Amino acid sequence: MIALTSTNLTSTSPLLHPNLSSSSLIFPSNSSLSFNSSSVTSPSKLRIRCTATKPAKSPAAEEEWKIKRELLLEKRVRSVDVKEALRLQKENNFVILDVRPEAEFKEAHPPGAINAQIYRLIKEWTAWDIARRAAFAFFGIFSGTEENPEFLKTVESKLDKDSKIIVACTSGGTMRPSQNLPEGKQSRSLIAAYLLVLNGYTNVFHLDGGLYIWFKEGLPVVSEE
Repeated sequence: MIALTSTNLTSTSPLLHPNLSSSSLIFPSNSSLSFNSSSVTSPSKLRIRCTATKPAKSPAAEEEWKIKRELLLEKRVRSVDVKEALRLQKENNFVILDVRPEAEFKEAHPPGAINAQIYRLIKEWTAWDIARRAAFAFFGIFSGTEENPEFLKTVESKLDKDSKIIVACTSGGTMRPSQNLPEGKQSRSLIAAYLLVLNGYTNVFHLDGGLYIWFKEGLPVVSEE
């Protein structure tokens, strides 16, 4: 994960976004940035000046992955593979909640899936947002994302608290410990599952392997394009 601090460019553990991709980079939400591209010679030289205070982050942003994982295990959030997810969807009225960006969802998703993006493209044009866009562009990323403040509201408009939900993203992540990842690996779907159980949803599952495996296995897919 790449984060921008008040002094230079550093690597840090993810808060909300688990992976840096071609369309995602996370910046601290408690400060604003001033960006002078002419003074930048390499990523390590990138300098940022703090100029304002941003609103407090959501609980998901404040909690470390270890704490999120403990809650997911305590609430018995279960991981299921793609074939089990398809069976549960067909036979037990489970709903697949796809938390990828809307554009990715429209391109391809499991039939009957519901979209509620946990991240969205940066929308505003405040000084803070312009600075973030500039910083993204410095790394060749022209469609940066930010936490979607409407995520829970969107879910609540579509699914009751007792709905049977399988949360899915691209990579899936895992709660299973391994030698290299003793706490597993967080992902957008696990962060979304954490937010759901934190807000009273009681039947939350997680798609192990993510939609990448769903598509790779040739399971049913529909498109809205």
